[in-house]
Amino acid sequence: MRAHILRRLRENRLTLDELIADLHATFPAAAASGELPSRSALHRFGQGVQEIVAHEREMAAAAEALVAELGEEFDAKSGALLAQAVTTLASKTAMNAIQSDQTLEIGDVLDLARAAKAAQEARSLNLRERQAVAKSAREKLLEEQDANLQAEAKAQGMDEAQVDFWRRKVLGIRA
Repeated sequence: MRAHILRRLRENRLTLDELIADLHATFPAAAASGELPSRSALHRFGQGVQEIVAHEREMAAAAEALVAELGEEFDAKSGALLAQAVTTLASKTAMNAIQSDQTLEIGDVLDLARAAKAAQEARSLNLRERQAVAKSAREKLLEEQDANLQAEAKAQGMDEAQVDFWRRKVLGIRA
C-alpha cells in the first residue's frame, strides 16, 4: 500500500480526494476494515513527498546548470556538488522524520544509510582521483624535465656528476 501511495504521489496527478478514492478502489479489503490511512495522514505524508520531489527537481536544475556551465565532463566540482546534494537530502529526510515523530521503517533507515555511504564514497573517490591526477602530472613533468636536462647536459658538455647534481638537488628527480 505504501509503495502504491508513493507512486501516486510522485506521479502528482491526483487530488487528495482522488487519491483516497483510488486507495478505496485498489485496496477494498483494507478500506472495509478501516486500515487505510486517514485523510490528514495522507495529506501530511503527501506534503513531505512533494517537498522531497521539489528538492530533487531543484538539484536536477542545479545539475543541468552545472553541466551547461562546465560542459559534459563530470569533473571534481560537479562530483562534489552531487555528493553534497545527496548528503543534504539524506540529512534533511532524517531530520524531518525525527521532528515529525514519524516512525522510520528499517527500509527507510537503510536507504538513508546507503545514500550517506554513497555520498561519502563519492567524496573519497573524488579525492583519490584528484590525487592520482596530481601524481601523474608530477611524474610527467619530472620526465619532461629529465629529458630537457639530458639534452641540455649533452649540449653543454656536462659530466654525469653535474647532471646527477641537477637531477637530484635542483629538480628533485629520484633515480
